[in-house]
Amino acid sequence: MAAILFGSISTVADTSELQRRAFNDAFKDHGLDWNWSQDDYREMLGANGGADRIDEYAKAVGDEVDAAAVHATKSEIFQRLVADSGLAPRPGVADVIDAAKAKGVKLGFVTTTSRANITALLSALEPHLGGDPFDLIVDSDAVDTPKPDAACYLRALEQLGVDAAKSVAIEDNAGGVKAATAAGVTCIAFPNENTEGADFGAAAETVNNLDQRRVVSLAVSEGFTE
Repeated sequence: MAAILFGSISTVADTSELQRRAFNDAFKDHGLDWNWSQDDYREMLGANGGADRIDEYAKAVGDEVDAAAVHATKSEIFQRLVADSGLAPRPGVADVIDAAKAKGVKLGFVTTTSRANITALLSALEPHLGGDPFDLIVDSDAVDTPKPDAACYLRALEQLGVDAAKSVAIEDNAGGVKAATAAGVTCIAFPNENTEGADFGAAAETVNNLDQRRVVSLAVSEGFTE
């Protein structure tokens, strides 16, 4: 059996700018005079983990903050923004999901974000995706080490009962690509608005939209299915 594994929220719907806005709004709520520009934010996206990103920035500017508390506020704001934003799936996502289901290919959502963020996203996309299309969701609580460590992908493969050689990952950032390939999973890079231009050399290919025939053919034509 084959699997297609979506690697982050922004591989399904491009929420990258909503994420940045949520960070900046959270900084205001906590009395911080920080403002991450789009260029600032793009430079930070080489690594995964919002709380770590806040902590590292605080150290860089010489401020002491409760990074976990700021990040919790950011997540609450982000969930509200997602609910009110009129999000739609990224180009080709719905077609890939429909084609995978038609071919009996398993679908996984392998993220380093919280289950609450995932729930907010899927609720917002319900009219387009018909609710929760995934056979498995791996969130930030599922493993101890986040991407670029391979732990989340290894867990997904184990839970789905699928070999790495029978799986395809879709990732939007360099850390996610490293995590997928470290687990032995073929990876398609699908950059979001703020990760375009990143180094995706480890990916099998980099695309601006998902072609369901191409994505599913990686499972069907190359022997990834039973």
